[in-house]
Amino acid sequence: MFTQAQGGLQTDKNLLGQRNVITTAVPFLTITPDARAAGMGDIGVATDPDANSVHWNPGKLSFVEKDGGMSLSAAPWLKTLVPDIWFYHLSGYMKVGQNKRSAIAASLRYFSLGTIEFTDENGNATGNDEPKEFSFDLAYSLNLSKNLSLGIATRFINSRLVTNGIYNGVNIKPGRAVSGDIGAYYFNDAKLGNRKWDYSLGAAITNMGSKITYTSDVQRDFIPINLRVGTFWKTEIDEHNKIGFGIDFNKLLVPSPQPVYIQNSAGQDSIFPDGTRVVQTWESADDPPLKGMISSFGDAPGGFSEEMKEWIWSLGMEYWYQDQLAIRAGYFHETDTKGGRQYMTLGVGLRYNVFGLDMAYLRSFEQNHPLQNTLRFSLLFDMEAFSGQNNTAN
Repeated sequence: MFTQAQGGLQTDKNLLGQRNVITTAVPFLTITPDARAAGMGDIGVATDPDANSVHWNPGKLSFVEKDGGMSLSAAPWLKTLVPDIWFYHLSGYMKVGQNKRSAIAASLRYFSLGTIEFTDENGNATGNDEPKEFSFDLAYSLNLSKNLSLGIATRFINSRLVTNGIYNGVNIKPGRAVSGDIGAYYFNDAKLGNRKWDYSLGAAITNMGSKITYTSDVQRDFIPINLRVGTFWKTEIDEHNKIGFGIDFNKLLVPSPQPVYIQNSAGQDSIFPDGTRVVQTWESADDPPLKGMISSFGDAPGGFSEEMKEWIWSLGMEYWYQDQLAIRAGYFHETDTKGGRQYMTLGVGLRYNVFGLDMAYLRSFEQNHPLQNTLRFSLLFDMEAFSGQNNTAN
């Protein structure tokens, strides 16, 4: 995959200051599915387990307090650009095994890209289509001790950007891939000053799997293999009030685009009298997935400084009143040269009997940003409480 250099030609001595964004296929896999996490700046690898843990960290699932639950989330996406793009996510889990030490879960992620008008190389309309993408997950989690758990998940991905056919001389087909996740979750408590804190640590590698193609096996793109680590700390202010704080770090385990320099007539890099070369394009390495994951920790062309800029970090907080009303806030930060997504989030949550409702709002620091004013909604269903109500009624 080639990307034109930002702002035209660049000299290699300025690589550290230039945009060098890592891109992948099927980016819908990285969208935060639930409004609770979205309201806390998109953190979730170490937060309290719930039905959406299958996305964040499958290792959390076996420590969910309830025996079973479901979540349904929806969000209009990029609505400042296109009015008919929607994202949906349905997930559920159930505790199983002796002493309920393990859990199984499944989730379905669906992304509708609205209606797109296609044209030929001359700009003439060739028809409309409605691209769609989805993924289906199965997960399993097991408590290794009273404080530590491990989880795995497998995922089928289907991305149909256009109907099968030939477009501008290229045979296009749906892209399909299979991937897996592995995650670990640890929780304990500590005393800081005069206050007891419950804390948790989480780590997960997600979307480890095959590359994907829409044309031929020769042209295959990376899916968003991602490393996520984080921690979450919470405490009781008093018998009615609780508060928690967390931080997540994310890094795509995908090769960084490398500079391709202008060549001279001898087929060598053209070097200026001051010793600099000129970047013409950026090229992503065509490595196998495992090799790409390993090389991603040290292949940034700007060296260690640029490598550190490939880490995304986010902060979040959550306040609960009587375990019924939640208020959330967060901040998401991505370095300008790696995409520049920087925004704050706000959220609220309600819990009543067997139902829960979460809502999140995103406010970008950049005017007219495609994600500006994004709203997300999640409806949660407590199967254990519902079963208890039925037993009481009978």
